[in-house]
Amino acid sequence: MWGGRTGALLRVWGLWPAGVLGRRPLSCNAAFVAGSSSPQCWNCGGPGGPMRGDGFFCPQCRALQPPDPTRDYFSLMDCNRAFRVDTAKLQTRYQDLQRLVHPDFFSQRSQTEKDFSEKHSTLVNDAYKTLLAPLSRGLYLLKLHGVEIPEGTDYEMDRQFLMEIMEINEKLAEAQSEAAMKEIESIVRAKQNELTDNVSRAFEQDDLEKAKEMLTKMRYFSNVEEKIKLKKIPL
Repeated sequence: MWGGRTGALLRVWGLWPAGVLGRRPLSCNAAFVAGSSSPQCWNCGGPGGPMRGDGFFCPQCRALQPPDPTRDYFSLMDCNRAFRVDTAKLQTRYQDLQRLVHPDFFSQRSQTEKDFSEKHSTLVNDAYKTLLAPLSRGLYLLKLHGVEIPEGTDYEMDRQFLMEIMEINEKLAEAQSEAAMKEIESIVRAKQNELTDNVSRAFEQDDLEKAKEMLTKMRYFSNVEEKIKLKKIPL
């Protein structure tokens, strides 16, 4: 753990990275409806029950079914469970699903279906946002492997890396021109691209510890990116 002046400076700069997983776990279970344990359709009693595959609707009465509590984001968005994702395909899948389950299409349906629609739509939104961004996608994939990064810890970060983050934040605080801001943005973007490639290789090699280390570093740079956005907002 870091202590003394360096640790204090890190707290002043707010460098403890805001954990995506630290806020609300990106688990699909959080958005699921507590449906019947029976495999039958809640409306007509026919074979159907909680959503299976892409069968959002009962094949008998066409009533919208509750989400499947065993389905993860990758399955829902028709993606391989891997760090590399085809974002164009992901966006198409997102749009297709929202055309099926968005609440606007259920205004004249039963209250039960309206509730299911809200849950489905929220789940699809969460899945899309999570898998679209490399950082949240990597953290979610780690979570599926049973690995989580404790929030507010720096035990895995070496002194050189933390000093690098501090220097970037100092430059950001002192930046007074658009050119200076663009230079910092360019540096951070390059670092994030490099780390994203490293995370991808780590997952491909099933090296979860390496992926965890790289994703932790990405969270630090993500923190810097948020500060850049805030500084760009006119007072």
